[in-house]
Amino acid sequence: QVQLVESGGGLVQPGGSLRLSCAASGFTFSNYIMSWYRQAPGKERELVAFITSVGGRTNYADSVKGRFIISRDNAKNTVYLQMNSLKPEDTAVYYCKAVVGPGYWGQGTQVTVSS
Repeated sequence: QVQLVESGGGLVQPGGSLRLSCAASGFTFSNYIMSWYRQAPGKERELVAFITSVGGRTNYADSVKGRFIISRDNAKNTVYLQMNSLKPEDTAVYYCKAVVGPGYWGQGTQVTVSS
């Protein structure tokens, strides 16, 4: 079975940093695009970043470009999201998604940016 487990969320002050991790299992991790989404209260889920399998190309939402970095460690079946210079508007539940079959989601991890 495909499983995605996010970790690393929490409460952070504006300007601070967090690193999210998503541990994947149940599929050949290195063959697939991995992505991070987020959903703030009352808002639709939005794509934050993705990273491809072949070539390791990355892309980011304009709102996070220059602040967030997506990376993957295929040996560990893990995708990361390094979040720097965090803003209150980054507050959301962050979800890992694997572009496999119908698409698979992790359970989400809460990130709260507040003073």
